[in-house]
Amino acid sequence: MTADRRPHVLVIGGFLSSPPFYGPLRDRLLARGAAAVDIAPIWLPDWLLVTWRGQGRIATRAARAVLEASARAEGAPLLVIGHSAGGVVARILTAEIPFAGHRYAGASRIGAIVTLGTPHVNAMEAWTSRRSGVYPVRFAAEHVPGAWFAPRVGYLSVASRRSSARAGSSGPRERRLRRSYERVMPPPHPDLIEGDGVVPIECALLPGARQIVLDDVAHGQGMGHRWYGSETSVDAWWPAALEVWRDALSAREAGDAGPSAPVPTASTRDDPPGGV
Repeated sequence: MTADRRPHVLVIGGFLSSPPFYGPLRDRLLARGAAAVDIAPIWLPDWLLVTWRGQGRIATRAARAVLEASARAEGAPLLVIGHSAGGVVARILTAEIPFAGHRYAGASRIGAIVTLGTPHVNAMEAWTSRRSGVYPVRFAAEHVPGAWFAPRVGYLSVASRRSSARAGSSGPRERRLRRSYERVMPPPHPDLIEGDGVVPIECALLPGARQIVLDDVAHGQGMGHRWYGSETSVDAWWPAALEVWRDALSAREAGDAGPSAPVPTASTRDDPPGGV
């Protein structure tokens, strides 16, 4: 029965993170019924090299983690959780179009993508180069927009309205936050922008995905407040994550190919064998 299945989870961390950051989150997911939880081996030095090398190395490490987790799950579709930039990486791994020389085409191995504070929309994507950290946002928007592989892949995006910034504020902290939000959020900018302290709500909600907006959750750890992976925060989104994952499995069993599944394209010579 689909309702009784327990997912094998893969966590893809965010910008400037390392796997140990997500150890407490792994423990919390296991305590809530995950069959197993892996963390993609993407380390701080990998992120520091993004400006010069682009995110090809990041995506390749994440793709290998998908392959390894899928093998341990005996082929069962994974539930992938992407924090911040990790959510964009998760979407890229499903694309049929090559990214940085590799065609990953991993949608069949991924049953759901859950994103936590991910900048799915980023105003900087219009001018940034292929080597910068924001180019992947543009790639994902062009080649796997929205809930592209639904219903065979479930999508859940989680945002927060903890920190707000109003136009014309006189407070220095709120002015800095406002400038930060405006760099991420495409214009026109509303009078009041709400977000998690890094990513505005409007940028973190993937079109077509199931969406949850939390009231008082910070973008990441070390911000002096609970974040998306804290105990009470996980309780707010984990049940929905299980639902979208199980719904996707049910759609696959029913043979629903989904309205937006693209036609596979030829791989490049640099692809890892068999893609993701």
